[in-house]
Amino acid sequence: MKNVLRKSATVIAMSVVAVLLMMEACKKDGSASPEPLPANKQKVNIYLSDDPGYFDKVLLDIRKVEVLVDTCGGKDDENWQDRDRCWWDEDHAREQKDTCELWDSLGIKAGVYDLLTLRNGADTLLAGGTVAKGTMKRIRITIGTQNSLVKDGVTYPLKSIAGQSRIVIRVRHTEWDQLDADNLQLWLDFDVQRSIIRVWNNQFILKPYINVFTILKMGSISGKVTPAEAFPILSVYNNSNDTAYAMPWRSGEYKVRGLKVGDWSVFVNASNGYKDTTINGIKVERGKDTKIPDIRLHK
Repeated sequence: MKNVLRKSATVIAMSVVAVLLMMEACKKDGSASPEPLPANKQKVNIYLSDDPGYFDKVLLDIRKVEVLVDTCGGKDDENWQDRDRCWWDEDHAREQKDTCELWDSLGIKAGVYDLLTLRNGADTLLAGGTVAKGTMKRIRITIGTQNSLVKDGVTYPLKSIAGQSRIVIRVRHTEWDQLDADNLQLWLDFDVQRSIIRVWNNQFILKPYINVFTILKMGSISGKVTPAEAFPILSVYNNSNDTAYAMPWRSGEYKVRGLKVGDWSVFVNASNGYKDTTINGIKVERGKDTKIPDIRLHK
């Protein structure tokens, strides 16, 4: 009788192990069916990245992220310039202008983000979840009061122009990465250098300048610049006057994402007696990273 029970227990245990292994295999090869989205919903992920600035830290207290969805699928005039993409907004009237429009909240990890850690290809998932199905026209970020920057080891408060607390980013419907019909993603590129204004007596004002990019529709450039003692700053530009910047890590590695398809140039601005250099004719392709040869600066 004991042998029968022992054999039965062994068979059951082996069956359980087999089921668990099959479940794990499904996870790894992606064959497990994802949970279906609720009716009239779409999945959204928004990532936060950074164009660098000349500070030790830039700390932004993010409390809430929302998207403005037109559930009727309407599209505004999208011929606006990128410089008009972002602004401070305290006008609640916008929410009641159109019965098709609604602000839908995304899940976030509220807290203080150091923007300067999000450069050279680094990013973080800022917000994600399901929202009403439709055309997303705006992203709205509510910030708290714990905003500051560190420069030369000294911490300074960072405030909006007139106490505003909500940043609005305009987005074209074609600017989202579409993973499938109801699964969208987008990167917010916070340009620190343009967003922080020094006014008087070492006081700083936050006037947000945020752009957007995707990794499926756009490309990137990466490489390495040495020595670190040259304190290189990279400007990446094309013939359309689009410009991005990079401050390599101490090891020299850098990466600039969100670049349009086409030819780009990299200008390396060096210090400490090292000579500047320029590399032209760098081809950026859709959804790919273009790695350029290592750059060694000389005096």
